[in-house]
Amino acid sequence: MGDPRIKFRHLHTFLEVARQRSVVKAAEVLHVSQPAVTKTIRELEEALGVAIFERDGRGIRITRYGEIYLRYAGAALTALRQGFDAVSQELFDAAPPVRVGALPTVSMRIMPRAMSLFLEQKTGSRIKIVTGENAVLLEQLRLGDLDLVVGRLAAPEKMTGFTFEHLYSERVVLAVRPGHPLLEGSPSIFSDLPTFPILLPTRGSIIRPFVEQLLIANGVGSLPKQVETVSHAFGRAFTRASDAVWIISEGVVSGDLAEGFLASLPVDTSETKGPVGLTLKADQPPSAPQSILMQTIRQAATEIMPLA
Repeated sequence: MGDPRIKFRHLHTFLEVARQRSVVKAAEVLHVSQPAVTKTIRELEEALGVAIFERDGRGIRITRYGEIYLRYAGAALTALRQGFDAVSQELFDAAPPVRVGALPTVSMRIMPRAMSLFLEQKTGSRIKIVTGENAVLLEQLRLGDLDLVVGRLAAPEKMTGFTFEHLYSERVVLAVRPGHPLLEGSPSIFSDLPTFPILLPTRGSIIRPFVEQLLIANGVGSLPKQVETVSHAFGRAFTRASDAVWIISEGVVSGDLAEGFLASLPVDTSETKGPVGLTLKADQPPSAPQSILMQTIRQAATEIMPLA
């Protein structure tokens, strides 16, 4: 690793602290004590001869030197994982796993069909699908914990080192239970909106700015009964059992809308459309199983979203 003092645990600990932006949270994930994490980071800084983290208020942030080392440390661990997978393949006749990050909307709408098509190919590859917010999935991709992300196109500054392939575009909808008062044809849906509980995507989620722009453009200044959530299970249950209005990506509730468990308010949300597609690391060509999975995802998107 360049310096005999730098071990695998130093890289693993460094990447986890960089991902969590917290020694405490990294210690919890790594199942070690906080002093042990601090000691490991100090040993790495001594070997490198520079500080890789610095205090930022109550938390920490990575330094310029840390950002530089992060690129190489992530690549090193990725190479080690690939080596392990290659050996495992020889020992157990199993193809390397494909690790996919998918937004909840993609997990519910595209991935089931894509996986059915992939399994028909009988590659023998193991698949790991992780669902989460776009920013979290992209960070895991950057650190080498994922091979592919299927989600919305991130802001330009977040796409450094990545490539993006557009599959389809998706809009936000305002979902309610059947029989909701706002479905009665009121011409003032947006003006009446603040009188109902509103479920919103969390701050920092990729669709939150689109939702805020939609509300502001339609004169909604404040929402007294506001709940932020990324939980589909909670959003679905709460919306079906109350007069709540759930503002969410259409794909998350497409099944409920089609089956009549939820209804979409008759408002124009076309301005919230955003591109959804495949994001990969620019410097890491996909393996054969990854390429096959990407093709099945493309086919599923074409079948399910042909006009999007």
